[in-house]
Amino acid sequence: MSEVQATELWVEKYRPRRLDEMVDQKEIVERLKEFVKDKNIPHLLFVGPPGTGKTTAALCLAYELYGEAWRDNTLELNASDERGIDVIRTRIKEYARTVPLGEVPFKLIILDEADNMTGDAQQALRRTMELFSRTARFILIANYASKIIEPIQSRCAIFRFQPIPKQDFIARLKYIADREGVTVTDDGLEAIWEESAGDMRKAINTLQAAAALGSKVDADAVYRVLGKVTPSEIREMIKLALAGDFLAARERLRALLYSYGLSGVDIVKLVYREVVSARGGLDLDDRGRLELLELLGEINYRLVEGADDEIQLNALLAKLALVGKGSAHVSAR
Repeated sequence: MSEVQATELWVEKYRPRRLDEMVDQKEIVERLKEFVKDKNIPHLLFVGPPGTGKTTAALCLAYELYGEAWRDNTLELNASDERGIDVIRTRIKEYARTVPLGEVPFKLIILDEADNMTGDAQQALRRTMELFSRTARFILIANYASKIIEPIQSRCAIFRFQPIPKQDFIARLKYIADREGVTVTDDGLEAIWEESAGDMRKAINTLQAAAALGSKVDADAVYRVLGKVTPSEIREMIKLALAGDFLAARERLRALLYSYGLSGVDIVKLVYREVVSARGGLDLDDRGRLELLELLGEINYRLVEGADDEIQLNALLAKLALVGKGSAHVSAR
């Protein structure tokens, strides 16, 4: 079994089957449960960032409606399927016109990543939603509502999924780790949270991959499996520069550029994250922090415009070294 297949199995294993098992999204769950109670739903449009439970909510809704027969009454198409206008006119239309099994008077068609459908396919889907509304209901899942045409949006009840709160996010990871017998440290959970950016699917995959490296999942294991620099390395480079040790800071910078293969923009973003982080431990007052952020913005602009990565980043470290020695204010000018 490949690593990708293994991580997908973890995600599938811990995917909730019922709406009550979902992490957070309480308001959305309550509204969907009312639809289940009435055995009737409108066409639905789920919108929100990746990994916040949109597909899970659709599958839980199907299971709540149809029970063990949900697979016989649900058609799920995702990014791996072709969903051009021909698919809408043939496969989806043929499925929509068939009679459902059981007490619920309609079948369910789930279109994942619907915002990647072509304009022609969406126009064809609009008409299909009208013609077969008695025998089929559609659940469209998208990251961006703006990429769904207005006629389809007007035919759907829109549910907006919010990023999962940190406490619920970490609690779910701890639950999975306990069930799998994996020891995960607090700094490991914090690292997964920061790198996943609220994407629970990515977090579970990261936890599984890090667990494969050893018996304990800590921050170092997380960053190693992701192939990313640890915040402590970035923090140490900044501290060396602020201490006035430009040459040592430059060696750390060269290691980031050539050993890790990071781009200049990537390093600027990592430095930015440490500067704004409350736990960064950098010896900066509020004014110094604000001036450094202004400098980072200027360096980032120069890099995006095509300036040399190493020269600009060395200029950044030189400014920090001068500030550390009290010889200059932080400024890009």
